[in-house]
Amino acid sequence: MNRLTLGSGMIAMLVTLASPIVFPQFAQPNVTSPPESAFSIPLAQLIQPEALNRMLQAGGAEKPLVLQVGSHILFAEAHPPGAEYAGPGSQPAGIQLLQNRVNALSRKKLIVLYCGCCPWNRCPNVGPAFAKLREMGFNSVKVLYLADNFGTNWVEKGYAVEKGR
Repeated sequence: MNRLTLGSGMIAMLVTLASPIVFPQFAQPNVTSPPESAFSIPLAQLIQPEALNRMLQAGGAEKPLVLQVGSHILFAEAHPPGAEYAGPGSQPAGIQLLQNRVNALSRKKLIVLYCGCCPWNRCPNVGPAFAKLREMGFNSVKVLYLADNFGTNWVEKGYAVEKGR
């Protein structure tokens, strides 16, 4: 093997291995990802914090239903204006709360889920919640992509928050 081939191959391998770490928003789920992990959510279903913030600030437009599917303690500390707590998505009781909240809604209603308790690649809540809504027939579900957590990727950016509930 000549040096050029070995060098190019090693560079390609390093880029491939580093991409999910350096660019997690572009990382696709792989066959070893649990079926309901955050990585199981298709990229087209993710919404960036700045886009959701603009949507919530827009006047006159129908607002999405924003549901927090993580820790109630974190929700009470701060959440996007109008967001509702829907129970932890990783727990059967949380999935039941989520199901009860959305059951009567049109399956076309725009729903944005988020957790924000930990980095995206370790979130136990958004994957199961997303899967449940899709299973129920909701076809306009987005998941707020919070690379680090809600504090870093929303609050520290200066986006509006409410407290309590």
